[in-house]
Amino acid sequence: METELIENVDYYFDKSGLMVLTEKYHQERGYCCGHGCRYCPYSFEAVPEPKKSILLAQQQQQQ
Repeated sequence: METELIENVDYYFDKSGLMVLTEKYHQERGYCCGHGCRYCPYSFEAVPEPKKSILLAQQQQQQ
């Protein structure tokens, strides 16, 4: 049985109207889906190259 997502806890809508899943949601899911999600806590481990390297570089710049 799936649990219902809670807005502003599991996800939010950004300025362009896209739904963004939070880090909390990803941690509870337990794995990287490979889509390059904004708040991936798994260092994009399932994202194929070269996208993975690009995302990791962008993440470093933001810190």
